[in-house]
Amino acid sequence: MKKIISNVMKNVIPTKTVKKSKKQIAESALELVKKEIEKFPEVIGLEFGGSFAKGTWLSKDADVDIFVRFKKSTSEEKFERISKKIGFDSLKKFSPYVRYSEHPYVEAKIKDTKINVVPFYDVKVGEWKSAADRSPFHTKFMSKSLTPKMRDEVRILKTFLKANQIYGAEIAKQGFSGYISEVLILHFGSFENIIKSISKIEENQVIGKTTKKFDTSLVIIDPIDSNRNLAAAISDENIGKFILVCRAFKENPKLEFFKNKKSKISTKHWENLLSIKFSFKTRSPDIIWGQIKRATSSLSTQLELAGFTVLRSKAYTDQQKDVYLFFFLESTKISDVHVKNGPEFFREGSSKSFISKNLSDAELIWVGKNKKIISLEKRQHTDAGKFMTKFLKDNLQTGMPKGLQADFKRGSKVGVGKKGLNKSIKEVASELISTDGTFLHFN
Repeated sequence: MKKIISNVMKNVIPTKTVKKSKKQIAESALELVKKEIEKFPEVIGLEFGGSFAKGTWLSKDADVDIFVRFKKSTSEEKFERISKKIGFDSLKKFSPYVRYSEHPYVEAKIKDTKINVVPFYDVKVGEWKSAADRSPFHTKFMSKSLTPKMRDEVRILKTFLKANQIYGAEIAKQGFSGYISEVLILHFGSFENIIKSISKIEENQVIGKTTKKFDTSLVIIDPIDSNRNLAAAISDENIGKFILVCRAFKENPKLEFFKNKKSKISTKHWENLLSIKFSFKTRSPDIIWGQIKRATSSLSTQLELAGFTVLRSKAYTDQQKDVYLFFFLESTKISDVHVKNGPEFFREGSSKSFISKNLSDAELIWVGKNKKIISLEKRQHTDAGKFMTKFLKDNLQTGMPKGLQADFKRGSKVGVGKKGLNKSIKEVASELISTDGTFLHFN
């Protein structure tokens, strides 16, 4: 394992030339922003943040975060308006655009390096007003706590997470953030120790110190806020992949773990795929992703209630105008009858009630070997595509988050299989009928 890690280390540490180039880009961007903040009394300073400030950035993929410090008394309206103006005016030569987290921020590219101009409030620890307020504290803490060797260990961990497609804090990914990578290295000391510890980790295990109870598969405590569980933002799917890939690497360390491994796509399950396509009015990525993930969960429930077995589901948007909701079903066509288990015959009142309610409509009714009264019921829907088309027409308010109802009323399209899906959408949909690349490491 040590030999593989040493090999990877050589490739993830930026060269002196790359470091010099990145520093020049960052400092020139900082100067541009510095000129603009002088126009606003609400702004009281700026500083570098994120992986660039902490020295944990990857040479092939490093953003530069410039944090703009606002007086605590600044209203939210001014906070957003002024920060956007500063970002756009300072980076006007580089085609700036707005990105969204909890608050909007401005991003631009200078020589293939993304520059993010992010606003935050000048607050004390624990008095957070915006999502970015913790970031300067994170930067100071990690700059002081991480040794030079640990910074390179963070780079190895980030490369490992990226290669296994579980890196990224955005709601679309729900993976491991850069900051979580730093917290893990600080806690365990090295990448090798993380592999060994995560391989045998137990459910609900707490990494860090806290007096608070958290109900997540894994608990990772923020070192600057002991009441904050960083792992709450990571999906169970990604936590599971991390544990499995750590076990696989521990058993058989190879360089392949640090290279993207393609999933093994099944060609015979396309006809079990139900898709829903609709368009939406532009809104921030966090909002639309939150809405479509809730919609996917809600519609999965409705499919299950109608008798269809949902094996996996997934939401996707290109964040321009189209959304796709995918459901991998055991079958898109099911029997026209289903079994309904009633109470045990010893329960006089409830068994009498069950017989009275079901006798006239049931196809058959009998006493089962499990001591329960059983009825065979006629199913209302047997075709998943037809069921979903009708449901979206008649029951939109039941199965859809309020924020999406207007988008759906403008029209949606239900499909089965890959017919009508373009090449890039087929690639997204194929993830549901694939053996995840994580498992292929076990071969």
